[in-house]
Parts: sequence; C-alpha cells; structure tokens
Amino acid sequence: MSDIEDEIREIVNRETRAWDTKDVKLLLSVFHPDMVWPWPPTSHHHDPIDWVFWAGRYDYGRWGRNWQQLFDTHELVHNRREIVKVVVTPEGDGAFAVVDVDTLWRDREGREQHWQGRACKVYSKVEGGWKMTMHTGLLDYGGS
Repeated sequence: MSDIEDEIREIVNRETRAWDTKDVKLLLSVFHPDMVWPWPPTSHHHDPIDWVFWAGRYDYGRWGRNWQQLFDTHELVHNRREIVKVVVTPEGDGAFAVVDVDTLWRDREGREQHWQGRACKVYSKVEGGWKMTMHTGLLDYGGS
C-alpha cells in the first residue's frame, strides 16, 4: 500500500472518529472549502436526476451548526464503516475512497435515521494535506 493510500485511509478514519465522538471540529477538518455534497433521496436512487443538496457549498459556520444540531438531538446507535477501496491518481494529487457505511441515529422520540450504503469520497491534495471535495450520497448497489 502506498503512503498516499495510507493518508487517504487516515482521513476516512478521522471522519469516522468524528461521527463516533460527535466532534464537529474534527468532522469539519476533512472538508475542502469548495466541498459540495449531493444526496440521493434514497439509497436506490442511482440516477442523479433525482439528487438534491442538503446544504450549499461548504461553509464552516453553517455546516458546523447543522452537524452540531444533529449531534445534540440524536443518539448514535452504531457507526460501522469499511473502506473497500482507495484509488490515487497517477500524479498523486487526487484520490477517492469507496466506503460502505451503516450509521444509525435515533432522536429523542425514538425515530431512526439510517444512513446505509456505499459512498465515493473524493479528495484533492492541497496545501496542508488532503481535503474532501465531493462525496456521493449513500447508494445501495445490491450486495455491497
């Protein structure tokens, strides 16, 4: 495994630790300022014609408040994530990680929010290290 693949695995694992510990500051440390995050309405909506944005372009304050609200109002029941594959550009300046996610949140009324499926997390090497520039919503590929 290359050093760059190790760096990408570290940033994926850092993001996982942030969810596990409900650490907004740690979570926000993985995002590039130009990050955008399209999301499918369900894990079966593979066609991006149906996708939406849950928030605009990355903004530290706005995204931080959004995630803090989730953390303050929901219990993390479980957060299982497995890195399936890491791919690095031949130039070593871009990468993506394929990650299987099974994260379950429960609010105070017992309603569950289940994030389950496969994500493609896209990274760019910038001054100061690797930052996530894009992330597909979680998709079910049947058997993933």
